[in-house]
Amino acid sequence: MPRRYDPERRQRIIEAAIRMVGEKGLAGLSHRSVAAAADVPLGSTTYHFKTLDELMVAALRQASEGFAKVIASRGGLEDPRADLASELAGLMGEWLAGDRTGVELEYELYLAALRRPALRPVAAEWAEDLAARLARRTDTRTARALVALMDGICLQVLLTGVPYDEEYAREALARVIP
Repeated sequence: MPRRYDPERRQRIIEAAIRMVGEKGLAGLSHRSVAAAADVPLGSTTYHFKTLDELMVAALRQASEGFAKVIASRGGLEDPRADLASELAGLMGEWLAGDRTGVELEYELYLAALRRPALRPVAAEWAEDLAARLARRTDTRTARALVALMDGICLQVLLTGVPYDEEYAREALARVIP
């Protein structure tokens, strides 16, 4: 029997992996569970992703596009007249107000890099990209400090369940900006 041409299969596998992590956490992620969720043969997942780490890298790369899309949609980071602290606080608010599952998933995969070295370069890309964008408006050290502060604020909101306080975030970020 000839192979069925299915150009979307790889993408369906990645999306299924993201759903599985969203539903069951990293512990629920396996080639078998993803194959079932994507409605593809088990061999398809191992064909496209030899290891679970490869699949997690693809899922993290796709999941981390969420914050990048929020940045691109607002465009305020590029405007030198915009108040940087207000713009960053607004970006975080918009991101955290969106699909909470997506934000939690992104952080879960991001933190998985602590134990899975294959994920570290992808996890670092997010912080490096944001710091590079911010360095256009401030110096490199301040940009890195802002990224760390934003990361901390987002993690606290996700872990504590306390609603995001945009005014608090704006004030904290303004303290770091010279």
